[in-house]
Amino acid sequence: MDLHILDHRLRVISISKSGLVHFTHPLVKLIFLRDRTRCKFFSLTETPENYTVVLDEEGFKELQPSEHLQVENSIWLPLNVVSNGNASSSSQAVGVTKIAKSVIGPLAQQHVREKDLSVVTATLEEEFNIFREEGGESVPVHCQDDVKDVQKNGKEALRPMVHPVLIPQNQFCVMSLDPDTLPAIATTLIDVLFYSNGGPKADGESSPSRDLDCIKFFSFSLIDGYISLVMDTEAQRRFPADLLFTSSSGELWRMVRIGGQPLGFDECGIVAQISQPLADSDISAYYISTFSFDHALVPEEDISRVTAMLQHQRTEPDAS
Repeated sequence: MDLHILDHRLRVISISKSGLVHFTHPLVKLIFLRDRTRCKFFSLTETPENYTVVLDEEGFKELQPSEHLQVENSIWLPLNVVSNGNASSSSQAVGVTKIAKSVIGPLAQQHVREKDLSVVTATLEEEFNIFREEGGESVPVHCQDDVKDVQKNGKEALRPMVHPVLIPQNQFCVMSLDPDTLPAIATTLIDVLFYSNGGPKADGESSPSRDLDCIKFFSFSLIDGYISLVMDTEAQRRFPADLLFTSSSGELWRMVRIGGQPLGFDECGIVAQISQPLADSDISAYYISTFSFDHALVPEEDISRVTAMLQHQRTEPDAS
């Protein structure tokens, strides 16, 4: 398999619910007016707490500093796995689980963060052909001599998940959209993203811990011309059925939300703690990390197995 370090330098941002009104214009521009911005990587995810925006540095220039804007200081680099000549797309959620042992687990065991690019190459070079995208070209990347002593496929066992999880009752859909048809759903998309709550609410007014039945979650991504969306079935019914594409099976997903309190950016291995067991059990998954929490979508028919697996993982005594 090939691992591509994409030519994007990303920023991770949180916009408060009450402050969204101050960013409606630049967000609409980034979503709908692609010919008026040089942004090539844009993702907007709404959760009960806030809006998470992940975008490249060109897109970041569109957002003015504000008390309603919280910016994570680091620069992030996206990785893309290509298997059998096909890039893993957002609609192929199985691929993320299948590579968990090869990418997510080993990086977590090395405590890799976004700044540790050399450690990434040292950790994964035996499993992947690694390339870095530069000016539209794929350039081979080789391990630096000073990190060749990194323990390959680290033997340190992943610690059991210590973060509580929430499994809401919503059914979710993972879909894609032809960018040329984006104007056809513009009114509905704007309404869902910016007006679905009946106006701005004070931050923290809606708490998922007080409503275990359903959770507000909607994600829109526009990356290098490809659009993907994640929404629950209630939101899906508001869109034209003939414009949104899902897998041939049309499967529905359930969410596992990781974290009782906001997670820190300096903590490694959060996703690995759930992706590794899912991969071992041959359960497909789709992962979305936001500013405060991590989320895994699993097929609805597997939610009972996943629930039991997580309960066992939390109660299993530490191996020593």
